[in-house]
Amino acid sequence: MLLPSIFGESLLDDWMDFPKMDFGDIDRKLYGKHAANVMKTDVREHDDGYEVDIDLPGFKKDDIKLSLENGYLSVSAAKGLDKDEKDKKGKLIRQERYAGSMQRSFYVGDVLTEQDIKAKFENGVLQLCIPKKEEPKIPEKKMIAIEG
Repeated sequence: MLLPSIFGESLLDDWMDFPKMDFGDIDRKLYGKHAANVMKTDVREHDDGYEVDIDLPGFKKDDIKLSLENGYLSVSAAKGLDKDEKDKKGKLIRQERYAGSMQRSFYVGDVLTEQDIKAKFENGVLQLCIPKKEEPKIPEKKMIAIEG
């Protein structure tokens, strides 16, 4: 929610005596110099499943690996800058593009299999469709009649 402001200050700053807080660079505050390594992720819930969009700009489809183990869906991506490419373009005096690896995991439950999860990579965004699946119901306790 945006608060109305006068001269760049929130009307509630003085009234509530709150300190000014800056969330403009929250990733850098949370992750420090590794902020570029964070996979920006959106998760949407639907009636029948979840839609997950993960930003992976500059990566190719072959740079990305998906695995499912013990109920955890892991997404990893790794890339390096080609040294031959640097030599062809001249001496590199500053490098800001990301080269390295990153990984993120999501708990999706023990009942899903690799075949249940659909993945598509397009325009630097990995799109995952993860269905909702019910855990198998544990049979109710049934009593056995004793004759006699």
